[in-house]
Amino acid sequence: MVLDDGARQGEYLVDLLRKHTNDRPDALCLTLDNETLSFAQLNDRSSRLGNALLSKGIAKGDRIALIARTSMISYDLLYACGKIGATILPMNWRLSAREVADIIADATPSLVIVASEFRPLLDLASGGFDVIEIESGYDEWRDSGDNEDPRHSIAPDDPLILLYTSGTTGLPKGVVITQKNMTFVDRTAGEIWNFGPESVNIVSTPLYHIGGIGYGMMGFSQGGHTVLVAQAEAESIVEAMHRYGGTHGFFVPTVIQRIVDKVELDGVAPDRLELIIYGASRMGHELLVKAMRLLGCGFSNAYGLTESTGTVVSMGPEDHDPERAPAERLASCGCALPWAEIELVDPASGRVVEVGEVGEIRIRSDAVMAGYWNKPEVTAETITPDGWLCTGDAAYRDEYGYLYIQDRFKDMIISGGENIYPAEIESALHDHPDIAEIAVIGVPHPKWGETPRAYIVPATGCNPMQDEILEYARARLARYKCPTSIVFVEALPRNVSGKVLKREMRSSEWQKSAAVTARNLSTPPNTL
Repeated sequence: MVLDDGARQGEYLVDLLRKHTNDRPDALCLTLDNETLSFAQLNDRSSRLGNALLSKGIAKGDRIALIARTSMISYDLLYACGKIGATILPMNWRLSAREVADIIADATPSLVIVASEFRPLLDLASGGFDVIEIESGYDEWRDSGDNEDPRHSIAPDDPLILLYTSGTTGLPKGVVITQKNMTFVDRTAGEIWNFGPESVNIVSTPLYHIGGIGYGMMGFSQGGHTVLVAQAEAESIVEAMHRYGGTHGFFVPTVIQRIVDKVELDGVAPDRLELIIYGASRMGHELLVKAMRLLGCGFSNAYGLTESTGTVVSMGPEDHDPERAPAERLASCGCALPWAEIELVDPASGRVVEVGEVGEIRIRSDAVMAGYWNKPEVTAETITPDGWLCTGDAAYRDEYGYLYIQDRFKDMIISGGENIYPAEIESALHDHPDIAEIAVIGVPHPKWGETPRAYIVPATGCNPMQDEILEYARARLARYKCPTSIVFVEALPRNVSGKVLKREMRSSEWQKSAAVTARNLSTPPNTL
């Protein structure tokens, strides 16, 4: 594709680390708990690790897996891989041993670096890989490497990160993110979200996710300070904001709700906040307005996928300003970034849809992944011959080019011949004061084929009734779009990025579990 006129290509991540080390060696770079590294220290550690890996026989193109909670080792290893041309494979430590074995069989790493507590996750894995336990001499082994920068030759299409998707649409697939893909971290940070050398980036998303390890690079790229928070808990996040003077952070709406509750309880908002970036799921209008008022900083929506190396669509603070933008725009995720093309297409015919018409989001950009590891057929189904990434997400565009996400096409409900997008129902009900969280799926119906069912997590201290919620829905939606049943549950199944796992919700096992919970939470009983 052709980038926007006059656009500069971002720099390789390792080159940015070298530049900041040269210009500001003692500047704060990375903090976790009570340990802080400068740029010079991180550069030194990653060079030593790179050389230690080379001494162990790791070659260009080899995969190195990491199974650990949030740790500085993630960035030691990311930069070390960048310096020697290897690939980091951050793995979800919440997986089962069978899932870990499946990923290792697919990715065939040469080395697995693992925290001792997660060593049993390797019990079912097979293959010719070495294992280093973090608590059993990792630091000494890393520091045994020479501190001279390896500076191996790297090319734009060399894989740098291999991230396995959460499996919301089936078995996990390895997304190959290249050196070139990651250069857009630099541009997004500097051009879109106004990171700079004095920025302090609060990172609470796990580092085996693009919203963690990818977003976490924003501060690094501009010479700013990155603060890792081990748990996405409001108390830890707000404490880090106060302690380190946090200026930026990316959070899913459920976490923002908890942050708002914490700040409201404390009565003191962090005073250096400049920008909160949110995404992964829809944020209710009332929560968004309340968060903007209470936190007193800019807000920016973000849309992207692991396959697009994160954000490719964004809506900045100016479009969140009620005095400068129409209120309905708060439901948008924004417009394409300058280096990304967005088309909305009828997936059945390939026709580009009209303004206001729902179509599948397709993305073309140099930020789009190289493909799925070891899956050429699936890659060919996902990326068209002319380079368009087929996302499976449904959206429409207004006359000004703003994108409004509707849902996943696979989650669309067809009831009596009518297309119903669950996200529209969820949006209409989300602001009900008794509802904390909501997710809608289609369930079988003898007359209409299928019909919407809403699963609702009640707000703390509330006991909503089914009839009341249904009346609330009917006042805001066409009758055919309204849920015909409601189930009250304690929690919705979510992946680490905050997305509701509707595939899991549709499983008979989850349905049975939810039904049991519903009988404990709601009266009268929920029935179709």
